[in-house]
Amino acid sequence: MQKVVIHCLKEDETIWQGLLANKEVLLTFADTKPFPLDADLYIDCTFETDHNFFEIITNKPVLVNAVTITGYALQDHQCRFNGWPGFYEKKGIEIAGSAAQLQFITEALDALTIPYIKSPDVPGMLAARVVAMIINEAYFGWGEGISSKADIDIAMKLGTNYPYGPFEWGYKIGVQKILELLHVLSKTDDRYTPAKALIEESANSK
Repeated sequence: MQKVVIHCLKEDETIWQGLLANKEVLLTFADTKPFPLDADLYIDCTFETDHNFFEIITNKPVLVNAVTITGYALQDHQCRFNGWPGFYEKKGIEIAGSAAQLQFITEALDALTIPYIKSPDVPGMLAARVVAMIINEAYFGWGEGISSKADIDIAMKLGTNYPYGPFEWGYKIGVQKILELLHVLSKTDDRYTPAKALIEESANSK
């Protein structure tokens, strides 16, 4: 019986229960310390805001929700995954890290038969980079008065079959997180330069 300990928001527990359904897994949700120290895998979904909940774990694989930073900022037993809303609920987990980090974590994921996709160890990985750019373009359009937020959301969902429209998705993720990723990406590629309307909305939502 494999043991998995997950630290996540209460509303995300059903998602992880679904991902681990029909598997020989003893699943524990940790919202306070102390927590079990003998698990086969630890998953920290709030790493970006509640930094390093499993910091005392040093010899077991730990997945951390770290979309913007790269694996260089993590230890060898840790590996990044994209835990932003809308990205990991159905098709598995997007992971990234160094060769050593990936080997350590994929052994645990394979043992648990948890589906995953390896991505380059770059800010935003693959999926979040694409969605951040789409959200940013939506803010450019809205800021220029092309259409309303609601109409842009509807058009994107109908036209691309995305689970959320760009504004809806941005609010679920958090506009500050989107803006932070865009700032990092724009340092090497000006296509990611944040829209003025997004910057203003992020400032007003703090």
